[in-house]
Amino acid sequence: MAGGEDWLEVESLDLEAQGVARRADGKVVFIEGALPGERVQVQVSRKKNAWEQGPMSALGRESAQRVKPGCPHFGLHAGACGGCKMQHLHPAAQVAVKQRVLEDNLQHLAKVKPERLLRSLHGPAWGYRYRARLSVRYVAKKQTVLIGFHERKSRYIADMQVCPVLPPAVSALLMPLRALIGAMAHRDPLPQIELAAGDDVVALVLRHLEPLSAADSERLRSFGRERGVQWWLQPGGPDTVKLLDEGGPLLAYALPEFGVTMPFKPTDFTQVNPQINRVLVQRAVRLLGVEPGQRVIDWFCGLGNFTLPLATQAREVLGLEGSDALVQRARDNARANGLHATTRFEAQNLFEIGLADLRRHGAAERWLIDPPREGAFALAKAVAEAHEAGDFRLPARIVYVSCNPATLARDAGLLVHQAGYRCTAAGVVNMFPHTAHVESMAVFERP
Repeated sequence: MAGGEDWLEVESLDLEAQGVARRADGKVVFIEGALPGERVQVQVSRKKNAWEQGPMSALGRESAQRVKPGCPHFGLHAGACGGCKMQHLHPAAQVAVKQRVLEDNLQHLAKVKPERLLRSLHGPAWGYRYRARLSVRYVAKKQTVLIGFHERKSRYIADMQVCPVLPPAVSALLMPLRALIGAMAHRDPLPQIELAAGDDVVALVLRHLEPLSAADSERLRSFGRERGVQWWLQPGGPDTVKLLDEGGPLLAYALPEFGVTMPFKPTDFTQVNPQINRVLVQRAVRLLGVEPGQRVIDWFCGLGNFTLPLATQAREVLGLEGSDALVQRARDNARANGLHATTRFEAQNLFEIGLADLRRHGAAERWLIDPPREGAFALAKAVAEAHEAGDFRLPARIVYVSCNPATLARDAGLLVHQAGYRCTAAGVVNMFPHTAHVESMAVFERP
């Protein structure tokens, strides 16, 4: 390794929560563990012509926003858990960093500046993560089972005994789960446990590459009864997931402000942070400003997280998703909530959509767009095409919920510069405290 003895002034954080500094010759240095405003030294581990990277080796001036991490497994040391990257930064400062990332992406990638910055949405910094995918491995040399996230920059599993970002009752299951898996006859072909918690049920999905023995199945049942968890088994892909034993309550979360309850399966996509999801849905509905006689389209509707609340406000909501099976699940959720009369769902490949598809789905006064990390590029291009054609009525207002500021910026550039929209507001949603993940929301309006 090459060493570095110069003291560097940290200017900012990048998307990987690394401090960014510059040497006297202008060369950029990415410093793990360093915070903006700090004066540090770095132990360079990677060096290229334009940049260097490495962990902080000395701290000469500490940021006022530096805090003691809340988890004993967090850090830069060997074996440290890689699940979180920002525990050493005060939660309020984390939100400010993410807001800056959003603004920089919009400005530099799209040349778009929101007319108004929305107040950031944030909630509990700990115990918020109601979904997690935990790796499982029996380590013969240590005669122990490890269950948790991977170590920093490693394929190895961190030796986690607690996890403060999980709900306390779930964090308390980590060591008992290690003992459970260690006692099973077939512990090697058990690579993963997926956590999914609803408002009233904690479900654990055990991935198993070989059929479970009767004795191991009984061990799971006994653990579930004792610990109050529901076991699901996954012998293959997500479609193979099934309850170990039928009966009992199913997973669900409530959106009480709209009188909506959302049933889901443990492998369905739902938001990791239910507290933030509730305020996220409230804000999206409020910003759309739907009136009773209006029609709304919810692009990338999923199970109906936004569709069903919007259906309590609008004349009709059309939900579009890429899978027939998911569309049927959304219909079932609408019927279960008594909203089937004001909702309609269709399957559509939303990554291959054009002006003809917009015309087929019909005009709507409001759109809600909530795409995956890839964004909604095809949809934004279709909107630009419709604007140029001039014979299709585009929505007066769009609310775009994003989990990737780079693809949001790309799509915002199309909407603003080629489709006649203004970006009237944007702000971050701290869905994942202590991580570098940036969730955000933007509002686009046209005359």
